[in-house]
Amino acid sequence: MLTLERKNVLTSIVVSIVRFCTRFALPTVLIALILAVAAGYYTARHFSINTDINTLISQKLDWRQRDNKFEQAFDRERTILAVVDAPTPELTGAASAALAQKLSGDSKHFESVQPLGSGEFFEKNGLLFLPVADVGRLTGQLESAAPLIEIMAGDPSIRGLTGALETGLAGVRRGQIKLDSTERPFNLIAQTIENVLSTGSGTFSWRELVSDKPLTDADRRAFIEFKPVLDFNALEPGKEATDAIRQAARDLNLAGEYGARVRLTGPVPIANEEFATVQDGAIVNGIGTVLVVLFILWMALHSPKIIFSVFVNLFIGLSITTAVGLWMVGSLNLLSVAFAVLFVGLGVDFGIQYSVRYRSERFKSDDLKAALEKAAERSAVPLSLAAMATAAGFLSFLPTDYKGISELGEIAGVGMLVAFTSSITVLPAMLNLLNPPGESEPVGYAFLAPVDRFLEDHRVIIIVGTLLIAVAGLPLLYFLRFDFNPINLRSPKVESIATFLDLRKDPNTGANAINVMTNSDAEAKKIAERLEKVPEVLSVRWLESFIPEDQPAKLKLIAQVAKVLNPALTPDQIDPAPSDQENVESLKGSAESLRKTAGEAKAPGAVASRRLADALSKLADTNQATRDKTQAIFVNPLNITLEQLKKSLQAQPVSLKTLPPELLNSWKTKDGLQRVEALPRGDPNDNDTLRKFAAAVLAAEPTAIGGPVSILKSGDLVVRAFIQAGICALVVIGLLLWLALRRMTDVLLTLVPLLVAGAVTLEICVLIGMPLNFANIVALPLLLGVGVAFKIYYVTAWRSGRTNLLQSSLTRAIFFSAMTTATAFGSLWLSSHPGTSSMGKLLALSLVTTLAAVLLFQPALMGKPRDVGE
Repeated sequence: MLTLERKNVLTSIVVSIVRFCTRFALPTVLIALILAVAAGYYTARHFSINTDINTLISQKLDWRQRDNKFEQAFDRERTILAVVDAPTPELTGAASAALAQKLSGDSKHFESVQPLGSGEFFEKNGLLFLPVADVGRLTGQLESAAPLIEIMAGDPSIRGLTGALETGLAGVRRGQIKLDSTERPFNLIAQTIENVLSTGSGTFSWRELVSDKPLTDADRRAFIEFKPVLDFNALEPGKEATDAIRQAARDLNLAGEYGARVRLTGPVPIANEEFATVQDGAIVNGIGTVLVVLFILWMALHSPKIIFSVFVNLFIGLSITTAVGLWMVGSLNLLSVAFAVLFVGLGVDFGIQYSVRYRSERFKSDDLKAALEKAAERSAVPLSLAAMATAAGFLSFLPTDYKGISELGEIAGVGMLVAFTSSITVLPAMLNLLNPPGESEPVGYAFLAPVDRFLEDHRVIIIVGTLLIAVAGLPLLYFLRFDFNPINLRSPKVESIATFLDLRKDPNTGANAINVMTNSDAEAKKIAERLEKVPEVLSVRWLESFIPEDQPAKLKLIAQVAKVLNPALTPDQIDPAPSDQENVESLKGSAESLRKTAGEAKAPGAVASRRLADALSKLADTNQATRDKTQAIFVNPLNITLEQLKKSLQAQPVSLKTLPPELLNSWKTKDGLQRVEALPRGDPNDNDTLRKFAAAVLAAEPTAIGGPVSILKSGDLVVRAFIQAGICALVVIGLLLWLALRRMTDVLLTLVPLLVAGAVTLEICVLIGMPLNFANIVALPLLLGVGVAFKIYYVTAWRSGRTNLLQSSLTRAIFFSAMTTATAFGSLWLSSHPGTSSMGKLLALSLVTTLAAVLLFQPALMGKPRDVGE
């Protein structure tokens, strides 16, 4: 316990401060306002938010240092990835090329513009990356199709297309082609024509026509990587660059011309939209929080002058805390930005406690100064302990490597001390200046007398029942989940995250890749060979992966087919465009040929032939505008395909020296550092899959880095930080309570209800399916500080011999303080940002369990007051 002498020292210090500030009330308030204004000016000049979740973990860790080395070498964090999707691969390629070409000269917004997996190199040498057997099969098909290609290349129109169809039907009639083999291509052509006739629009892919497999989303997707010029003086440094890309897409009318959509993802758009998500609704939530807090203060204090004093005191403290916080950490992060809401919710507690105590003393004596000093005397010890305990709860994260919460704890912990200081300086001075009217009735809850009696009469049942419930729920903690993936702290509704999650479904996009760095070509090969043997690895890519195998054999096959196809692809002359009447006649002629070839047969090929014949007949009978549109739908992608086919026949031997510089630079730096990339096997959206993948790769290559490794390492770090912070908070708060109470039983009387509340909170998390994550885990150590802040008021009152605590002004103060805290946590819960929202949700839940422990379990546990020698 606190000795009488020590207690008197602390009390006399607080009372002396209050007496001094009320004596010099006007200068005290003016100085505080000047400090608040100066702090506000500093905040306006230095305010910044770092939205990069990678900075939430300490940069001093070895794996974070490897991450940083990788980013510095390959510059992967300063990129924008434009994802271009269109109905067909041909339209996708055309739209992507148009966008890249338009922006390639925009040096104002971009340092570089680089199509990924496309461009001149891949268009010419794409066939070399296929197995020899596939190259042989494909070149053989192309050679057989040379007559058809020649017809279409020489007459790119409906007439030419139907001419190629007639040539194919002639092959069927001669027995060179089986009619059933035409089922799929005929149905594809018929479906496109039917779509145009019924809806007025349609798409067609020649690549899909010649493929023996359905096209995937990856086939209809192209990527362009931008290195933007960033404006670090702006809150969204990459906004001008992302706006430029979107404006270019609109100017090119990619949606109208190609049916394409452009989505942006990558580190820069994610950071931009993360800040926008944090901002979204922040003003409305902030105003709503202030209004609700005002209402609660009115219910608690019933005096405009007292409410005004508390509010002025609160915002002076908030202004000073914000400036001090920015001075300490430089810029806020996605977690530390929540300090303001926490300050409002928790900092107002001291103002309410002091004001309610003042009101109680003012009822006993109508002397303003005497009431202010008496309130200071009565609240000095519990207020001081509450402030130190709450600050300790926040500051417990300081020693951890979890920088996001560490900085939040640093700012909020200092903020609690600022709030306490202002509550015993500015608040009494304000009350002295405004001189609120005296109280006409006691400040308390007399109607809770029956509850007080019930808790006293049934304390054993309440204690045993509460402990049994808490203990019975402990097995649930086995099922408590921790969401290790920080991407789940971001809003899936914003384009950058939605796009990333979409890309992550395909492991080949590299969204969940792990990299290993080396300075040796020979070592890179060994690393690749080791990783290929890991069962959890789907595939491995490195620089030499872009050097095709068996090139001589493939080049020979390509050269052979080029001799046949080049004349067909480059006819001596292009036939004059047909008239509409000629197109009509060719459509009707082909429809008749299809019906004759199919006859009355019921085989799939015959059914498809009659379907196509019906479609061609209907197209012939419609208007010219529809035929012209249909012709464009088939001919435009045909021209793109024929041009791509020409380039693919120009393949040349590939070596490291002939690789494009941009491709070479993305895998090997100028000083020889290169990377080997491993892609995961299994569901890339499953956290357990990623953790197993990361663990397996790390076992083979301990220096590996990348997203899954970060998830594994940072998840383990956060769990350690939580345990470390929890133990630290428990030890520090326990020590504070021991220094204050000097009786172990009284320390346990304060801490046991908190531990029960913590266990029940986690048990409820399991029951409602709420996982712990990187953001909301702060609620648990904080629960100790906030809980002690509430409980210490009861414990000190109980030790002084007071009874019927629920009826006292203490309960009124605790209840309304908890209401303001719940309002602040609720505003976090309503945030559009999932991480912030989950933090608010768990904070609110822990507050409910803590308040129940304070108001119901604590009085029963303490029992009747006893003499402790104070």
